[in-house]
Amino acid sequence: MKNTSDAARDLPRGMSRTGPVLFSYGFRPFFLASALFAIASIDIWVAHLSFGVPVAPDYGTLYWHAHEMLFGFAPAVLAGFLLTAIPNWTGRLPIADRPLAMLFAIWCAGRIAMLLSGSIGIVLATAIDSLFLPVMLLVCAREVVAGKKWKDLKVIAGLFVLSLANVLFHIAVIEGIGPELAIRLGIGAYVLLVTIVGGRILPSFTRNWINQSGRTDFPVPYNSFDAATIIIGAVVLVLWACAPDATATCGTAAVAAVLNTIRLIRWRGWTTWPESILFVLHATFLFVPIGFAAISLQASGLLPEVAVLHIFAIGTISMMMLAVMTRATRGHTGRRLKSSRMTNISYVLLGCVALVRPLAELIPTLSTEILALAGIGWTAAFGLFVVEHGPLLWSGRKPLTMRGG
Repeated sequence: MKNTSDAARDLPRGMSRTGPVLFSYGFRPFFLASALFAIASIDIWVAHLSFGVPVAPDYGTLYWHAHEMLFGFAPAVLAGFLLTAIPNWTGRLPIADRPLAMLFAIWCAGRIAMLLSGSIGIVLATAIDSLFLPVMLLVCAREVVAGKKWKDLKVIAGLFVLSLANVLFHIAVIEGIGPELAIRLGIGAYVLLVTIVGGRILPSFTRNWINQSGRTDFPVPYNSFDAATIIIGAVVLVLWACAPDATATCGTAAVAAVLNTIRLIRWRGWTTWPESILFVLHATFLFVPIGFAAISLQASGLLPEVAVLHIFAIGTISMMMLAVMTRATRGHTGRRLKSSRMTNISYVLLGCVALVRPLAELIPTLSTEILALAGIGWTAAFGLFVVEHGPLLWSGRKPLTMRGG
């Protein structure tokens, strides 16, 4: 007869061991809260634009909006992903129960503090907000080092850059200067993580799906071309952060756009069209070369920076996060890796937002209407995620059924 500890170890991953199901695995609280916050924060921003509702006036509503998208919403999704993926990479048990609840509470405290910065003071608000990313960095670094997965330290480096960018953002706002450098640095860190982690999961998932289909036209495995593409992309993102209008930025960004397009083609994503939950990952990665091309156009003076920021922020970062959230939620709660019609609609809606939102700067006479449409599309996309996947995140795990891709 098994003792209690043996029974606990036999519980499926993602199922609560001692505490509430919601805090049994990192993806559960962070995916759910990030989707809810994505809806609330954008709706607050639209209310400010449309009706003049005051939002964090001492910090600056525009800066609050930019900050909460980059360093509020996105880190929560990243935390949910890393706290779920790193145990798979290292073979160690996931962070769960009280430690996970404490980490989640730190993230929540940051969101409340930033919203109430006018009442509690900017310095205190930014100090509270600045805690989450460094704590996440320490937690993830400990797990990677303990598991001796040295190649995954590059992901930890991404967390370090995000932590630094967040602090630089706050310093810039407090000092009364624009936080554009911090914004570009933060976006660059996320894009680089997409090229690293995306280059790891896309060909792997695609190969598995093609193999299950009985075919052999597999994607090209990771090799020196992928490594060179990532390195060049990193150089471009550093140049863009520090010298967005430089000639060197223009030229290297164009090269990075071409290389990432070739890289995407090598993964044979078009063959996954019948499997939407997999195809969307390839479609989302297309925004990586589009974003690099946009950097080149910005450096040439042909595209405003705000448009470039939103191409990356919505197309590359947010769409990839939504795609990963739906896939990970289904996979780690024992559901089939198949996207429903509701999920597919959410993908399409967010893809349309990624294409439409940059037009607000290109067609200023329609900017109000474009921003309203983008806000509606964003809210609907994440709202559909909450409606469909919310119950899976706060409930128990079903017995594993047959999976796709």
